[in-house]
Amino acid sequence: MLDRFLFRRIDNSALILFRIFFGILVALECYGAILTGWVKKTLVEPVFTFNFIGFDWLQPLPGNGMYFYFFVMGTLGILIALGYKYRFSSISFFVLWTGVYLMQKTSYNNHYYLLVLISLIMCFLPANKSSSLDVKKNASIASNSMYAYVKWIIVLQLFIVYTYASIAKIYGDWLDFGMIELLMKSKANYFLIGNFLQQHWVHVIMGSFGILFDFLVIPALLYKPTRKIAFILSIFFHLFNSIVFQIGIFPYLSLAFTVFFFEPQTIRNLFFKTKSVFNETFMSAPKSKNILIGFLSVYFIIQLVLPIRHYFIKDNVLWTEEGHRLSWRMMLRSRRGSVLFKLKNNSTGEEKYIKQTAYLTNKQRGRVASYPDFMWQFAQYIKKQYKEKGEDVSVYAINSKISINGRRMQPFIDPNVDLAKENWSHFKHHNWILTSKLKEE
Repeated sequence: MLDRFLFRRIDNSALILFRIFFGILVALECYGAILTGWVKKTLVEPVFTFNFIGFDWLQPLPGNGMYFYFFVMGTLGILIALGYKYRFSSISFFVLWTGVYLMQKTSYNNHYYLLVLISLIMCFLPANKSSSLDVKKNASIASNSMYAYVKWIIVLQLFIVYTYASIAKIYGDWLDFGMIELLMKSKANYFLIGNFLQQHWVHVIMGSFGILFDFLVIPALLYKPTRKIAFILSIFFHLFNSIVFQIGIFPYLSLAFTVFFFEPQTIRNLFFKTKSVFNETFMSAPKSKNILIGFLSVYFIIQLVLPIRHYFIKDNVLWTEEGHRLSWRMMLRSRRGSVLFKLKNNSTGEEKYIKQTAYLTNKQRGRVASYPDFMWQFAQYIKKQYKEKGEDVSVYAINSKISINGRRMQPFIDPNVDLAKENWSHFKHHNWILTSKLKEE
């Protein structure tokens, strides 16, 4: 039964079309990052980039290196779309994109993480077997079919993303639509729609629709009678997000995923009119099926466990941020903070405050004031800088306060703890983060 479900041969039109869309979109993302100044502001100008903890060795290339880096990634996207040296192009893109993703988190976005996962998956899929330069060069690799598990890998990954995104929204600040109001305040100056976005009834619709859409869209796309309605709603939802939140290619990448839910005949008629028809069939499962099932099982168990790890970490993730990343908790909170860093020379006892503007950009200072891992990393960085001068120092976060979703500012970090001497754990609570008082309001 499982063999027939996963290893029957089906038409591969959806995968071929997605490869083309995927390649074009990632090329636009990478070239656009150069042209819009994102690369300059995020990776070139900063003195210190906040990499994912544990990946300190991943640092931006010097000089104009990061412009070249993104240009190469964009070019790889074009090669993926053309299906030229597909395996090399897709693996190279995955490695480079994952590198730049781990290199900085000042501009962290869940969508960047999704692109890491999808580009990893694409490395293993036979997406160059039709309508590709690889086939023109070597006709023997041509095929109009693929194993059914290829489709279901994508569908299951999307189901996990959307379902966790929906569940995460079921909390007080979203359910009373206060979070929506905060999100929309910064859009008040938008042409034509700015005032419209400030209306409470709009917030009610957006908040309710956000939960229901995320929870139901994948089942609705899978079910043929509701597929067209779900597709139309997907177009509206993702174009709205594109216009209002301006989040790059990702609304369009989300729309590109919908090709996996339509009948092959529909895709062929629209995009591959000369492509021959392939009728579903089952011959036999590949000899490596057990290895494949084992690998996919481990992968998806990780995908299921990572987003819920914050439930096993002390205190509220909304306050501590511990377990927030890699968990599909999208647009759920607004953080605003303030902090002073006191430096103490352990040899002389001399104390002074650190001038953050000498080390950090405006955006980085906002992150450092609001996020505990940024504070910890900054303390480590300062300690390292002074160690190179031959000085042993301690670093304290003084008068650290944060506001969550517009609440009053509250004390956040224990001012008596030397952050430079603390260790970081990805799966445990850090006691120097003061206890949350969110429930008291």
